[in-house]
Amino acid sequence: MQGVVARVASEPIRTAAVLAELAGGENGAELLFHGVVRNRNEGRAVKAVSYDVFAPLAEQTFREIGDEALARWGPDLRVVIVHRSGRLEVGEVSVIVVVSSPHRDEAYLASRYVIEQLKVRSPIWKQEHYADGDSEWLLGHSLRASETQAEEPPDVQLHARTVAPRDDSERQDRCRARG
Repeated sequence: MQGVVARVASEPIRTAAVLAELAGGENGAELLFHGVVRNRNEGRAVKAVSYDVFAPLAEQTFREIGDEALARWGPDLRVVIVHRSGRLEVGEVSVIVVVSSPHRDEAYLASRYVIEQLKVRSPIWKQEHYADGDSEWLLGHSLRASETQAEEPPDVQLHARTVAPRDDSERQDRCRARG
């Protein structure tokens, strides 16, 4: 594998299959991040999460983020980003980021950079489904300066999602406007 692999998956993410994409033996460090659906958020019991993803633009954004990591931490870096779409139950893997590099320091730094950028720049909307029967679209994430100052390449601007759209036509219009 060379460079960056990026995709949106509608089926469960299989960790072993993703790790197999990095096979080659050229790198000594391999770092895996799993994001999973948790059972509580902000004091509310969560039973499931739905991710609405504009896949073509999300995959393009993932590749851009991965390419930025390669530019910053070296051409030997390998990055795989897979994000789920659709409804996921508590405990299911929603995102996986795997970074391999010749040495561990680059893998740790690049992995953190990739997941943080993915959270704020990707056209992915999250709806939580609660145990009480209610559901709610969540607002996007923003980065705090203390989390990113050391990791942020000087020539990369951050993009934050601030509003979760409520209907399909609004989401599609926003995605088309970006891409």
